[in-house]
Amino acid sequence: MKKTLFDKIWDAHVVESIPDGPDILYIDQHLIHEVTSPQAFNELKEREIPVFRPNKIVATADHNTPTENQHLPVKDLLSRKQLKELSQNCEENNITLYGLGHPYNGIVHVMAPELGITQPGKTMVCGDSHTSTHGAFGAIAFGIGTSQVTQVFASQCLLVEKPKRLRVNVNGDLRKGVTPKDVILYVISKLGTNSGTGYFCEYAGDVFENMSMEGRMTVCNMSIEMGARGGLIAPDQTTYDYVEGREFAPKGEEFDKLKAYWETLKTDEGAEFDQEYSFDAEDIEPMITYGTNPGMGIKITGAIPVEGGKSDAKALSYMGFKPGESLIDKPINYIFIGSCTNSRIEDFRMAASYIKGKKKAENVNALIVPGSRQVAAQIQEEGLDKVFEEAGFRLRQPGCSACLAMNDDKIPEGEYCVSTSNRNFEGRQGQGSRTILASPLTAAATAVAGKITDFTKSLN
Repeated sequence: MKKTLFDKIWDAHVVESIPDGPDILYIDQHLIHEVTSPQAFNELKEREIPVFRPNKIVATADHNTPTENQHLPVKDLLSRKQLKELSQNCEENNITLYGLGHPYNGIVHVMAPELGITQPGKTMVCGDSHTSTHGAFGAIAFGIGTSQVTQVFASQCLLVEKPKRLRVNVNGDLRKGVTPKDVILYVISKLGTNSGTGYFCEYAGDVFENMSMEGRMTVCNMSIEMGARGGLIAPDQTTYDYVEGREFAPKGEEFDKLKAYWETLKTDEGAEFDQEYSFDAEDIEPMITYGTNPGMGIKITGAIPVEGGKSDAKALSYMGFKPGESLIDKPINYIFIGSCTNSRIEDFRMAASYIKGKKKAENVNALIVPGSRQVAAQIQEEGLDKVFEEAGFRLRQPGCSACLAMNDDKIPEGEYCVSTSNRNFEGRQGQGSRTILASPLTAAATAVAGKITDFTKSLN
């Protein structure tokens, strides 16, 4: 029987299929952070259940962490409490923790791939919706709720219904200035935020094949924003080259043996999907969002759609926009380049290449936040920190930062922020803040111009 990539990995991890019910799925790797793990640890204590396989769990501190003065005690009491609880729980259960100050600390979906923890063919879960990021390696990775975190702690397995299969194909040549972030924002704008509900999405076509691993992670990260349980891309030489040599990646003969298996992880010719869509790369331009969900996106040179229902009217009212309006020349006072979507070294290289030799506009507060300590070190090694600082950008320490209002980096009420994060819900970046999702290149160009601009005209 011909199988999809998703079927091959899923079926290999089914411990038992319950008739007319869910599968018992074995989980290779469990990632945890300070926000969604305390309740699960507490339930284990109350029921006197030990963590079954602590060596299959890796923890990091990211959501609540400050991005300044990380060497000092955390000021926010709730954040300090959560970080302390994470440390105590990991110590009591013999779980590896990369806390604040550790060389491997960072956003969970940035540090795990860069350390070689994320590998093709694995099943991976985390109490965080953007776990779909790891699917870029040809892994089945998805977010789980707190009760499911407890389940994996106790058994290293999960009771879960098998999703249906979806494939999104994008072929052709991308235009100048179009990045992986623009590709996924375009796809979501075309399909909508519910199009992936009940599905696991495979991305296929030469556009994804030609992407770097950083780019693939950006795409898979936002699979959840079209309602999918997760997204994945077949591993290839780009994947193997990225994984090989990393800290916790297999070495020598073990790597060669695993690579031989990884090379079988491709959808068979003629395998069937429950749903499939195809797009032409030439139609994609730099994208921005105009509303309060990631599906409300337009080309940067386009206009806000005139047709729409009550939800669109509510979103436009919140954002202060009108149907038919162009966002070109819209003044912007805040930009944020960071988050688990776009805080890898490639993202900062992209932004710095545009910024170099320029200055940010006087009205703009520009925040640059690396996704991990290792990315921060690369920024310094490559001299990108000087590029940002000379242009007037503020470079911070690693963390989730202004992606979500769970730390000090909040956008003021009523202000617009061109953000490289993944969600533009009401108040996502701070109460009353207005988020416009975009790529690192678009954010950099906005910071320099002080307004949304068609920067593609100035690209060499």
